[in-house]
This record gives sequence, structure tokens and C-alpha cells, in this order.
Amino acid sequence: MKVQMIAVGTRMPAWVQAGYDEYAKRLPKELTPTLVEIPLGNRGKNGAVQDAMKQEGEAILQHISSATTMVALDVQGKSWSTEQLAEQLSRWRMDGRNLAFVIGGPDGFSQQCLARADVRWSLSNLTLPHPVVRIVLIEQLYRAWTILQNHPYHK
Repeated sequence: MKVQMIAVGTRMPAWVQAGYDEYAKRLPKELTPTLVEIPLGNRGKNGAVQDAMKQEGEAILQHISSATTMVALDVQGKSWSTEQLAEQLSRWRMDGRNLAFVIGGPDGFSQQCLARADVRWSLSNLTLPHPVVRIVLIEQLYRAWTILQNHPYHK
């Protein structure tokens, strides 16, 4: 199973990359995501938000094959505990399909992206900055993996 993290936004601060790298190096190779950064859609003075979201959505979907399970990180999605994420991760691994965790842009996902998503997952009811979401997501993947391995990190 190949894992991707597809995120709208580029040029993250060094602390974001350092946090991401710390947890990525702890994951086993089969769960370490490939990070794909999507440029923000044009939101210039006259740029329509819907057009920007559509641009971002099209770019996201170019990186996801039909055989990949797409997990959209969406505030309207279902919330999971870390233990529930671990159970879900175990099921995904058994399915044998590739997996893509997708972080949308500042205005969320286009309807096309939401329609393609196999799962909509909410990390929190809070509004989180997109750079922080990258770190929280990879840390939670690591934590879920440690639960499946009976590793003491979760305790």
C-alpha cells in the first residue's frame, strides 16, 4: 500500500517541515506518506473563490488514481478517536489499496473533490491552520500505527 498526503499550499515554514519529518521518519516504509504539495488557486483581487477551489480540486484529483482510497480532511467529516483511526488504518491495510489523505485549501474542497472522496474525516471541530494539519495528521498516523504494534508511544 502506498500512502500519499496531498496538501494545498506550498512553501511551509521550516518548523512545519521539521515536525512532519520527525514523524515521517518514525513510520515504517509502507506507511510513510509521499507528500504532494498543490499550489493555491488564484485568489487575486478579482479571483473568484469558487474558481480557485476548482483549480485546486482539479490539481488534487490529477494525483489520485481510481484505485486509491481518498480521505478528505473536512470539518464536515466524521470524527474518530485515535483508537478508531488505528482500526480504520488496519482495515485500509487489509484492503491493499493505495491511500491518499487530502488537505484542501483555505476555502475547503471543490464539489468534485468531495464527490470523489471515499471518506470524509474531521480532525477537529476547531479551525486548524493548514500547516498544523500536516503535523497533526502525520503524528496521528504514527500514533495509530503504534497502537497496532502495541508500542508504548500511545500510553
